[in-house]
Amino acid sequence: MSSPTLFFLCFFITLCFTDGVQLKIVNNCKDTIWPGILATTGHETPNQGGFRLYTSEQVSIDVPEKWSGRIWARQGCCFDQNSGKGHCESGDCGGFVQCNGKGGNPPTTLVEMTFGTCKSDLHYYDVSLVDGFNVPVAMTPEGGEGCDMVSCEKDLNVFCPSNLVVKKDGKVVACKSACMAARSDRYCCTGEFANPQICKPSIFGHLFKAMCPKAYSYAFDDSSALKTCKASRYVITFCPFK
Repeated sequence: MSSPTLFFLCFFITLCFTDGVQLKIVNNCKDTIWPGILATTGHETPNQGGFRLYTSEQVSIDVPEKWSGRIWARQGCCFDQNSGKGHCESGDCGGFVQCNGKGGNPPTTLVEMTFGTCKSDLHYYDVSLVDGFNVPVAMTPEGGEGCDMVSCEKDLNVFCPSNLVVKKDGKVVACKSACMAARSDRYCCTGEFANPQICKPSIFGHLFKAMCPKAYSYAFDDSSALKTCKASRYVITFCPFK
């Protein structure tokens, strides 16, 4: 699941590329992470969808204008050096280093982006907690005017309510969203609740919003979470503050 407005925009995108956009992915976490990438249907996924990123390491990826997709972090991964098979404590995408078209298993903190459509040059981007949280992240535009950062900079695992906690070997590795925990239309804004006038944030959504005001806290959080810009580069920093 992700923010419905962004998916609505992605649905109408075709491959009408012009100039490119650079994504700089930075690991500021104290441990190694394995970023996962999933392009929207009709777009090519760079780096075969996943790679390893040591602490303090960064990598730059060039994508075409009009590209659309999502990026998340996998943590606590162990992969076989030869086959690439393994597993991750959070954000796993089918048990391989390279996700190859598979999304991350929630809960994951998602960075979502659509770099223009064939009808508009504007870039749309957000950080979403609709699928829950696993790692703090910030996305900062560079080379644009009047562009805002989106982020969830606090470690929500520390504040996660006990009924939303995901643990591995006794350690909290992720925090479920209310939708994931309850699996009901009311909390997922689906079915009869698929309307922004009807579906409102839960108490947990309010908690997420208080901790991370620049991120989607629930499905219809467009007004404060979805940003627009026209930049040449975006820096995606995991664990922006150690």
